[in-house]
Amino acid sequence: MTDGGFAPGTRVRTSHHDPVHHTRLPRYARGKHGVVVESEGSHPLADIRSQGRADFPVEQVYAVRFAARDLWGEGDHHVVLDLWESYLEEEESQ
Repeated sequence: MTDGGFAPGTRVRTSHHDPVHHTRLPRYARGKHGVVVESEGSHPLADIRSQGRADFPVEQVYAVRFAARDLWGEGDHHVVLDLWESYLEEEESQ
């Protein structure tokens, strides 16, 4: 991660966490590999805010591109999801 978060082109992997409460990280994208397209700015973390709590953090949100084949095992297109920074971790360089 850089000082300002993830730079465009950074390869990331999503969290595989399955919380009992609301999350904006779709099940089909958990534990998957993608590439950061761009930053979408800072926004309240919907997971906490949806619980009616006032202590929700504000985090960077990123547009992350995934190959459909990596998400569903087939397809020759890409899917872009807006994901909060806490859902992502940078992949190790190969």
